Amino acid sequence: MKKLFITTVFALGSLAAFAQEAETAEPQDAATEVPAEATDAATETQDAATETAAQGEDAVAQDDFSEIAIEEVPEAVTSMIETNYPGATMNAASKNEAGNYKVEVSLEDGTSGALIVDEEGNAVEQ
Repeated sequence: MKKLFITTVFALGSLAAFAQEAETAEPQDAATEVPAEATDAATETQDAATETAAQGEDAVAQDDFSEIAIEEVPEAVTSMIETNYPGATMNAASKNEAGNYKVEVSLEDGTSGALIVDEEGNAVEQ
């Protein structure tokens, strides 16, 4: 009888332990999924901004840029891109109030990215 009582107590105890409601994850829409390249780029940008801020330098805010025509990009910026990235194509350009330029480029191997440079063609930390 003693064994039956102990077995019943353990059975009820284990039922109570596993009787919790499981949280269901809501399915994501296909439109809200972010490609791996975008998250990698966002992480790199965030890490660079955090590192720059930690060093005591001013980080360039990404939201301040307004689109401009590619022809409006200064010659120093264009020549810097041609020198450092031969065969690169400028796809879009934008400028912020501080005089920095954000230029989106595509390389011959199919990769693309954005460069942030000042008016003299010097790279600016993100």
